[in-house]
Amino acid sequence: MKLNLKYDDIVDIDKIREMYHIIRVNTKNRGKLHKFELFYSSNIISILEALRNKCYKHSKYNVFLVHEPKYRIIMSEIMSDKVVNHLISKYILAPGIYPHLIPQNVATREGKGTKEGIRYLKMYINKLKLNYDKVYVLKCDIKKYFYSIDHELVLEKCKRFIDDPDVFQLVLNVVKSTDEDYVNSAIDKVVKKEIDRVSKLNILDKEIKIEELKRIPRYPKGKGLPIGNMTSQLLAVYFLNDLDHYIKERLHCKYYIRYMDDFVIFDHDKERLKVLRKEIEEKLKEFKLELNKKTNIYDLNHGFGFLGYYYFLKGKRLIIKINPQTKRRIKKKMRKLKKINAPNYEQVKASYMGYLKQAHTKNLLKKMDL
Repeated sequence: MKLNLKYDDIVDIDKIREMYHIIRVNTKNRGKLHKFELFYSSNIISILEALRNKCYKHSKYNVFLVHEPKYRIIMSEIMSDKVVNHLISKYILAPGIYPHLIPQNVATREGKGTKEGIRYLKMYINKLKLNYDKVYVLKCDIKKYFYSIDHELVLEKCKRFIDDPDVFQLVLNVVKSTDEDYVNSAIDKVVKKEIDRVSKLNILDKEIKIEELKRIPRYPKGKGLPIGNMTSQLLAVYFLNDLDHYIKERLHCKYYIRYMDDFVIFDHDKERLKVLRKEIEEKLKEFKLELNKKTNIYDLNHGFGFLGYYYFLKGKRLIIKINPQTKRRIKKKMRKLKKINAPNYEQVKASYMGYLKQAHTKNLLKKMDL
């Protein structure tokens, strides 16, 4: 289904202002906002003119490392690129992509997310455990997903709902932005700096951290979506949409959930899950992707992890736990925010309460005064 969207419909000063005000509310970097707002009118006009003259080119990313819960690369945009990225997401990608997604694809969209994924998970496990003594899950994870998405394939999928060549060029501009040589050089630089820093520390897990840093991927030419962009989130949700339909409609898997590159299939028959795994591995070749080593079949009596929680059956009762590392991280952050009397303490507290209440954490909530 085509969008029937013309380039001139997007290049509109009111839409550009609207995108900036959405970004303004959600941006923590106040310095970046202040810098943009010093010349607000001229910056907005500059974005408008670059789009109107069809000469917009994505600027360089600021590449940096995030440490928690594990090392990963983030690629931050300058404010004008953020505005264009939101414009593409809201007026091109979201209306083009959302109508084609299955309900069990629970990442990114409004009304979806972890909570919706857990709702499906509980419903599926409860149905199976009522009728069968054993419940198994095939848990799949795509190898280096964001770094491996093929540009030509993802752009071909976008052509299904984009027919205006100028609109398509705008999407292409952002998708191809990881092909610039400086991107991998910038990743090399921040990784080396962190390895040098960790090497000087007197900590027990020094070697583990260094190995983790060495495993951070680079972008092959013609592959990968920038990590941190809204467009990347939407395209990553959409890229495996054909796989979702294949699993649901061709393989007839009733109990399927996907969150980005993690997906699970529940069944009472372990042998059927082994066959499904092979079918999925074969299908993924069409996407130029493969499953990673974490992909496995689990007996729910022993448990498995998904969406940040750990699930297992105790008799016929489903138990949901949080791993010890996450508990320690939450406690540490809450103590730190309380100690410095942070203005966002209550907001963070409410967010953690929502996360913890999805699991069996009554004692933990009491201990943390939540």
